[in-house]
Amino acid sequence: MTSDRSHGTPAPCRATHGVHVDRESDAQLFERVRQDNDGDARKRLIERYLPLARRLARRYQRTDEPMDDLVQVASLGLIKAVDRFDASRQVVFSSYAVPTILGELKRHFRDRTWSVRVPRDLQELALRIDQTALTLSADGRRSPSVGDIAEAIGLPQERVLEALEAAAAYHAGSLDAPRPTGPGEETGETLADSLGTFESGFERAEERATLEPLLACISERERTVLRLRFAEGMTQAEIGARIGVSQMQVSRLIRQALNRLRASAGRK
Repeated sequence: MTSDRSHGTPAPCRATHGVHVDRESDAQLFERVRQDNDGDARKRLIERYLPLARRLARRYQRTDEPMDDLVQVASLGLIKAVDRFDASRQVVFSSYAVPTILGELKRHFRDRTWSVRVPRDLQELALRIDQTALTLSADGRRSPSVGDIAEAIGLPQERVLEALEAAAAYHAGSLDAPRPTGPGEETGETLADSLGTFESGFERAEERATLEPLLACISERERTVLRLRFAEGMTQAEIGARIGVSQMQVSRLIRQALNRLRASAGRK
C-alpha cells in the first residue's frame, strides 16, 4: 500500500474517526482558485470560514432583526472576501475577511433597515449606542443612562442624544395604528386623525384652473360684475352704484355672462 506522502503532495483530506478533515491549506486553495478558477477550492474556502461569518453576524444581532438575515449578509461578505483576496500579498485571509464582512453588515443596516434616510455617521453611531447599551445593561443589571452610554463610548451626551433621536427613524409608525391614551389603553382614533387639517385650497385651485380659460369668453365689464357679486358678495344695487348702471342692467349683465360661461363650458 502506497502512502499519500510517497507522491510528494499532501492528501487533500482524510477521514479521522468518521469526521471529514480538510488538510489543504488556505494558500493552496487560493492558489487553485487563482490559477485554475477552481470552483471546488472556492467552495471549500467559503465553508471553512462560515463560522467566522456567523460569529460576526451575532455581534449585530438585534431583537428586531432576524438572525438568519444577518447570517446571509455576513455570508455574502465572506464570498466577496474570498473572490477579492490576493494571496500573493502574504496577508492572513481572516485579517482581510473580517473588515469586509463587517462592512457588508454595516451597509445592510445603513441601506436596508432604516425607514427614513439619516446621515451615515448617525446610523453607525446609533448601532454603537445600541450595542453599548446592551453591554451596560448586562453588566449593571439596569438600563444605562445617556451619561453612562456617553462615558462608555467617549462622546458628549448631546451627540448620544442626537443619535438616539435619529434612531427613531429606524422603523416608521403606521398612521392607521390606534392612538394610545395611557398605559394599555387605546382610543378609536388613529394617528392620522390627529395630523393635518382639511385643506380646501386644492379644490379652489382646480376651480381657478377651470374658470380661467372660460372667463376669456366674456367682457371685462361682465367679469367685474361677476367678481363683485360672487367674490365680494355685493348686492345688485351696490354693484349698479359702483359701476354706474341700474340694478336691472346689473341683473342682465350677470345673466348674460353666466349663459356665455355655461355655453363655453359645454363646448369644452
